[in-house]
Amino acid sequence: MDVEEQVSLVKGIAQEIVTEEELRALFEQDAHPIAYDGFEPSGLAHLPVGVYRPLLLRQLLKAGVRFKILLADSYAWINEKMAGDMESVRLVGDYFVEVWKASGLPIGTGPGKLQPVSHYDEMLGNREYWFRVLQVARNHSELRTKRALTIAGRKEEEIKQMAQMFYPSMQAADIFQLADNPEKEPIIAQLGMDQRKANMLARDTAERIGFKKPVAVHHRMLLGLDGIQSASSSDEGKKGHEGKRESDLEIEFKMSKSRPRSSIFIHDSQKDISEKISKAYCTQKVVEGNPVLEYAREIVFRANPSKGFTIERPKKFGGELHFETYFQLEAAFSKGELHPMDLKNGVAAELDGLITPLRAHFEKGRAKELYEKVRKLQVTR
Repeated sequence: MDVEEQVSLVKGIAQEIVTEEELRALFEQDAHPIAYDGFEPSGLAHLPVGVYRPLLLRQLLKAGVRFKILLADSYAWINEKMAGDMESVRLVGDYFVEVWKASGLPIGTGPGKLQPVSHYDEMLGNREYWFRVLQVARNHSELRTKRALTIAGRKEEEIKQMAQMFYPSMQAADIFQLADNPEKEPIIAQLGMDQRKANMLARDTAERIGFKKPVAVHHRMLLGLDGIQSASSSDEGKKGHEGKRESDLEIEFKMSKSRPRSSIFIHDSQKDISEKISKAYCTQKVVEGNPVLEYAREIVFRANPSKGFTIERPKKFGGELHFETYFQLEAAFSKGELHPMDLKNGVAAELDGLITPLRAHFEKGRAKELYEKVRKLQVTR
């Protein structure tokens, strides 16, 4: 595979790349560079963790990267997830790895593989890592730390303890620690747009402490079922969101496990999925802020790019509809040619088809044991 093919694969999952030129140069230097993402183990897996992220990872792994997926167990503990109980957090981490196995991701080391790394096991006892945390902290201000705390899903006024203030410096240091040699070769920091501030902090401090700037690749955040209802034409609906960038709104209204009524989980039944989707925000002809359309674009068409998307309808309502591309689907919906309920029914059926093998995986063996234990744990935001 040549460099342009590798760059194209990465671009296919990215909402933003900082910078594409640096990404190309990295692939020219190393056909199999390290890339990473991190997840706080914090409860049952929802659509972004169990379905959407694996779809993106499959495409990224085709580019030949060596992907390290960081189980951010230390961060979940600091951030009071799972009631701040480390044993529970680590149990959820084991469950997350099982989720990714169930999704068919190739677990292992080397090019095209997904290597789980425990932050607790690999970083907390590492003297070199803590020195790098301090190096990062010495090269940015307290104000920038506070501004970056959104990466932890916290606003400044929500910070309960001093340990949470370490979060940005630690996450930037992770990037350098996970690299083969941060002085000679950068890492691809491939995270969601909600983690952008951590990646940019690492980029801004890298050269001051003698490291290569990471290449920041950010993917979209899936909207929750409530969508962004301020996108409607109503002035009242837009109140409170004036002047915000689209990406900021996506982060604010992302699907979150802490808002279970606005989330779809990989253990939801077909009935659960249908009922949740039926209540999702999906105003007729409105594209912006519409989560059901987004699930079609980011999941349905991505999962089956050559198959397209077929929506079953009774003959009295026009019969079956088939769309080869998302753009055809969006055009039909925006013109009123596709009713919101028909779209919802079609998307719900496709999501259930993708979730069914994950549900089945957790109905037996060790996977079932992990699921039952995690299901009983106290989930805290």
